[in-house]
Amino acid sequence: MACINFKSPFRLLGRSRKRQKDRDDSLVNKVNVDEEYKEALRTKSYTDISSKVEGHLASKSMETSSSFPLHLHLFESLLEPGQETVAHIIEGLSIHPLLIDYFKITIETCIICEVLLQSIHQIRANHRIIKSVLDLRQKALVRISESSTFSNDECYVMFQDLASFAAIRNPLSAISPAEFRDMQNGHSDLLNRLTLQCRKLQREIKIRRGMKKIVGYTIVVAYTALTFTLMALALHSIVGLVAAPALFTCSFGLLKKHNKLVKIKASSRERMVAQLDVAAKGVYILINDFNTISRLVIRLYDEIEHSKAMADMCVRNGKIEVMKEVVREFRIGETCLNEQLKELEEHINLCFLTINRSRRLVVQELMHSTTTHKK
Repeated sequence: MACINFKSPFRLLGRSRKRQKDRDDSLVNKVNVDEEYKEALRTKSYTDISSKVEGHLASKSMETSSSFPLHLHLFESLLEPGQETVAHIIEGLSIHPLLIDYFKITIETCIICEVLLQSIHQIRANHRIIKSVLDLRQKALVRISESSTFSNDECYVMFQDLASFAAIRNPLSAISPAEFRDMQNGHSDLLNRLTLQCRKLQREIKIRRGMKKIVGYTIVVAYTALTFTLMALALHSIVGLVAAPALFTCSFGLLKKHNKLVKIKASSRERMVAQLDVAAKGVYILINDFNTISRLVIRLYDEIEHSKAMADMCVRNGKIEVMKEVVREFRIGETCLNEQLKELEEHINLCFLTINRSRRLVVQELMHSTTTHKK
């Protein structure tokens, strides 16, 4: 007779509880991340950067009206410390080449973020076309009933606006997916090199400390042995009696000098490790920020392409019923699009904030190391 294996209800209950606990933990983590994100948006640093970006965009819009693309040059006014300050520090100090690469990659990232802000500005400008279609629809609905149709002039204008919108190039195509991948790969490569260099220097420090002890002990033992030998000879010679104390003092003098030299070299490496470590932490946070930005860009790019495809399909079809449905979809998706634009803009501003905080910490570490070295 075959044996039927029933699963224990207690085991099933345990698995169910475990799955529920995992879901609860995931929800708690998501809530924590959301709270940290909201908290970051409330900081004075974020408010300052956001105000600078908005002010710069507003001034450029007034200067260029509808002429695009804009040339924002935001990174020149947003980067802290500025490029002139960093260039002066690099010229005055002998810093590790990886730190020079770090400063370069932060500028490149800022330029990418600037182009994205420019794209967001352009998307909002392009969406005014859809907004005019929605406004025209709303005015028509006020004047006529839902079951009635639009006038020929209204239909012509709406079809023209939709055709114009469908023909506009997606602003987010200013940066190709390949450029995003190259930037992300550059971040990861720099982080790996910084991490490996830190480990290499830490190993060297550890080895040199061990060698310091061995060499120190060797010097002491050698000169102590020589001193005792001379002291033994002192019993037979006045020269040995005079030379013994001098050599004993010399041995400790050489040991002290050796220890001082090793300490200077070790402290120099320790300062370098501290500088590279701060830069590595900054790059790690930047990688996370930029990954989030790239996901938001891809999602928003697809949303805009979908809107363009709907407008193009409506124009090609040419039927008023299809146009009504497309315009209704635009009205429904308008809020979602604005939210996505706002979210991407917030994360770009946070990325500027991350870069500035990291650059300041690296420069502070460089200046601290310089001050310590002079002392």
